[in-house]
Amino acid sequence: MIPKSGGDYAYIGEAFGPLPAFLYLWVALLILVPAGNAITAITFAQYLLQPLWPTCEPPYESVRLLAAVITCLLTAINCRNVKWVARVTETFTGMKVLALLVITGAGAWHLMSGNTELLEAPFANSKIQPGFIAVAFYNGLFSYSGWNYLNFVTEELKDPYRNLPRAICISMPVVTVIYVITNIAYFAVLPPDEMLSSQAVAVTFAEKMLSFMAWTMPLFVACSTFGSLNGAIFASSRLFFVGARNGHLPAALSLININCLTPIPSLLFLCALTLLLLFIRDVFAIINYVSYVEILFIFISVAGLLRLRQKAPDAHRPIKVSLIVPIVFLLTAGFLVIFSVFESPMEVGIGTLVILLGIPVYYVTIGKPWRWLTQKSQSFNRFCSKLFLCMPNSEKLD
Repeated sequence: MIPKSGGDYAYIGEAFGPLPAFLYLWVALLILVPAGNAITAITFAQYLLQPLWPTCEPPYESVRLLAAVITCLLTAINCRNVKWVARVTETFTGMKVLALLVITGAGAWHLMSGNTELLEAPFANSKIQPGFIAVAFYNGLFSYSGWNYLNFVTEELKDPYRNLPRAICISMPVVTVIYVITNIAYFAVLPPDEMLSSQAVAVTFAEKMLSFMAWTMPLFVACSTFGSLNGAIFASSRLFFVGARNGHLPAALSLININCLTPIPSLLFLCALTLLLLFIRDVFAIINYVSYVEILFIFISVAGLLRLRQKAPDAHRPIKVSLIVPIVFLLTAGFLVIFSVFESPMEVGIGTLVILLGIPVYYVTIGKPWRWLTQKSQSFNRFCSKLFLCMPNSEKLD
């Protein structure tokens, strides 16, 4: 119904208006996108460097430097050619699936050999209070981040009414099944305390199960995160591109290079934000802030589906689902949002404060922008146009 790039940003804007859409863009700018990319880059660096420090954690400075290098490299690829991005994604996704299948195969062999003792009571001594369950879901759902990235580039899809639902209906069940059976393999081989103490669970698993081939697992996982980061940069840069095109960010971010037909200013802006977050020592602590804010806006986005059913009942809907689906989704997301307040009040409070700070920013820069700010934005736009050989495109990327 809304074949626009930008994902949740586009849907919230259609359903609830420009201010809620801007607030999503605001938190994506400050927290969601750069934090997710920084964490993925650091994970890549940790797994790639782990074999060089087999008995301890790699030095953080080395990890951060490698994470910065790989972020810049993938940004350069995204700036140069979209087809290169697709090839990188396809190649490294294949390596990711291969690594996961190796883990599940080793786990299945372990179970068939009669080693089932760890699965007899896998959740013994677990904390089952609703707040802990909500926080556990946040950390689990972080692994699935990217499930909605295709919606961020809807305008760049060929025949989105056909290919978007097809891609989702094929990939989501496949990814879910592979992830679940991979975790079953982990639980069958590793005791919970060993998983909790491990800096790289897949490497610990490989050391126990793959013998002399254990060295391959860090490489496989590094390739996995490399492909994930590549896809995240591709999709999230389009979010800022669309936001700038709608006037919610500086117009320079909506410029497209005349030779490569890619949004180079948006990509470089995203790269700079990610590199900035790499200077945070414990960037993984941001996951709780990211997860709460993300699930809150996903809740609002799905609520927009119900809102549009009431607001535009006769609109053309090429794909239509039963209202039971979004209602169940809302109840689940609502559970995560509400109970995380009791379990992680500080993270929820800071995340909420960041959201609320976007309201005065919206009215100062967009609602009633200061004249000098508008002039500075126009000057910056002209500067970027000349520097990156870019032109505006008011409709879509080619």
